Amino acid sequence: MSKTLLSIGLWALIGMLIGAWLGAATGWGVFAAGLLTMVLASGWQLSRIARWVRNIDTPPPPSVGPWDGILAPIYRKLKQNRLELQERTRSFERMLLAAEALPDGALTLDQDQSLLWCNQTAAAHLGLDLERDKHHSILNIVRSPEFATYTRQARWDKPLLLHLTRQSREHTLLLHLYPYSTGQFLMVTRDITQIERLEHMRKDFVANVSHEMRTPLTVLSGFLETLHDIPENALDPAQRRHYLELMIEQSRNMQALVADLLTLSALESSPNREGGPVSLPALIQTALAQSQALSGGRHTFEIEVDDSLHVLGADTELASAVTNLMTNAVNYTPEGGTIAVTWARTGDGGARYAVRDTGIGIGAQDIPRLTERFFRVDRGRSRATGGTGLGLAITKHVAMRHDAVLRIDSVLGKGSTFSMVFPPSRVCAAQARAHDAAA
Repeated sequence: MSKTLLSIGLWALIGMLIGAWLGAATGWGVFAAGLLTMVLASGWQLSRIARWVRNIDTPPPPSVGPWDGILAPIYRKLKQNRLELQERTRSFERMLLAAEALPDGALTLDQDQSLLWCNQTAAAHLGLDLERDKHHSILNIVRSPEFATYTRQARWDKPLLLHLTRQSREHTLLLHLYPYSTGQFLMVTRDITQIERLEHMRKDFVANVSHEMRTPLTVLSGFLETLHDIPENALDPAQRRHYLELMIEQSRNMQALVADLLTLSALESSPNREGGPVSLPALIQTALAQSQALSGGRHTFEIEVDDSLHVLGADTELASAVTNLMTNAVNYTPEGGTIAVTWARTGDGGARYAVRDTGIGIGAQDIPRLTERFFRVDRGRSRATGGTGLGLAITKHVAMRHDAVLRIDSVLGKGSTFSMVFPPSRVCAAQARAHDAAA
């Protein structure tokens, strides 16, 4: 403003001087020309400012007269605000990325419990789609009476255990609602399906172990009490021997159960390792000798073994799996049946160990559960054969630790085939094993 007044005063002075020299009319003409020049210059400056206003992120135009002192602080303030906004935007984006990386689900609700935001974990837990479900009530999305009752509480001191079924699979979620800000809520979700399944398995395992141990302990306790309470000469030597044989049998059953439990625990707790070349044909021959002795000539054995195929792995673990499958075939095949053992290369370069029998077979409904701990199709027959109910569970773990697949094919009353299929990466030739041994 001061510059404008100074310019007008300067033009007035010039007009007065020229008017005194050339006449008043000329002086007024010069003064008017000066004012017109100022108006034109001001209009040009305003047009430059108008163009800048359309893109205020760029520096303001220089030399715009009295507007220089006004535009410079405005531009500095705009630039500072822009930088602060960018920093806040980056901080917000970092917070969103951190929220997306959370192992638990998180979602925010307004005072009407309508969805405002959720991370991908919460979307997976509850089947949410933020674009579709935003501003919709969470009660219309998660339809559960327990959930509706929980959200309507005045306080949420404890989380809610919620069972949901999505895509034909049941999931167990732990939900906790927290109020924050003014009339808004944060909900945290955690998928505990696997934890709950493991807890059920633990309880079943303890119950099964207790049940399996109770039978032999009851037998031992009963015989010991009998031998302790009756007079020394009340039993003839044959009866006493019979009692002792039954006690020895039950103690061996308990020893076998403990040994299998220790084996299973070792397989589950120790890390997988590739191991060295193992002669599976040698393990098969050892297991075959044991199985033939167990059979006592009651079965016919057919053997087809490729001696050139070996496996990278742990020999003790593989020996256990090989023996388990062959022993099961002997125990569940009636007298006169046939047991066929094969070890051969597969079409993709892998290898397959298979034991096929002509035994009692297994119903289709029981096959998926055969590798569960202590599962028995016929409990009475299983105990009669001395089985612990852990053999196939051990075999499955051994197969998994060697990248193999345990396959079970069976027809009730016609026999079964149990096979372990190894991938090409686990199969090596006998020549390679001999070279490694020499090295």
